[in-house]
Amino acid sequence: MAKKGLGRGLEAILGDTQALRSGDEGQGPSVAMIPIAELSADPDQPRKRFDDTELSSLSDSIKRQGILQPILVQPKRNGAYIIIAGERRWRAAQRAGIHEVPVLIREGTADSAAELALIENIQRVDLNPIEEADAYARMRDAFGRKPQEIADAVGKSRSHVANMMRLTSLPDSVRSMVTDGRLSMGHARALLSAKEPEKLAARVVKKDLSVRETERLAAGRDASATAEKESAPTAGKKPRASSGSKDADTKALERDLEAALGLTVAIDHQGKAGGEIRIDYETLDQLDDICSRLMRTYI
Repeated sequence: MAKKGLGRGLEAILGDTQALRSGDEGQGPSVAMIPIAELSADPDQPRKRFDDTELSSLSDSIKRQGILQPILVQPKRNGAYIIIAGERRWRAAQRAGIHEVPVLIREGTADSAAELALIENIQRVDLNPIEEADAYARMRDAFGRKPQEIADAVGKSRSHVANMMRLTSLPDSVRSMVTDGRLSMGHARALLSAKEPEKLAARVVKKDLSVRETERLAAGRDASATAEKESAPTAGKKPRASSGSKDADTKALERDLEAALGLTVAIDHQGKAGGEIRIDYETLDQLDDICSRLMRTYI
């Protein structure tokens, strides 16, 4: 699988990364060993949750091999440093009992450091949809970036950025359900059009409704009646599996794909006979984004 590349904007902010790797003097920040107590997390960084199991695993790795990739920091006025990129490594190093950590000290304005931290974290695949949406919104509000500029900086499509930023309008209770994984990205997008998103979100979680069922309810249509109509067999076609007949693994995979794509995904698995995956899109931009993701996998 092709390695995910940096966005053009991140490359511009970081400067000549090849010179950084070579360690040539005058070509960028150099590696230094800094007491771990002198580093602090950026309070505005988008990622708010860190998986405890992953931190423990990384901590064990650091005990055995040390920190292989330096933490990117910027000096503060009090002589300490704020982390631009690498908070997870910093947290794991604390668990490992490490007293000094390798850092790259980067000079610059507070705004440039803050924007770099945002972009670096957006590039990471473990941001949940709400964290990603908030990060895009902050780039827009705090730094005056337009959706296309944000898309160029993080290596995403403009439609993806615009769709993600819409999630910031959801009520806090619904945002929390997305953050802790009870609702997928697809559910969140469907709830944007609901008259009472909080009530519908609670119903979706309680009844374990699919994204398609959520979309129908958000549009004011009866989900069960429409589902029965669609599941009725037609000439030459296999009956489509209803969400209630799907096993937990299939439902979980649907949610994972919806979270990754930001679109409604339906998997109709027919056992040894195979099956099909259906991805619903509304605009040509979304279709272009799907095609780009699929083709990029093989480049």
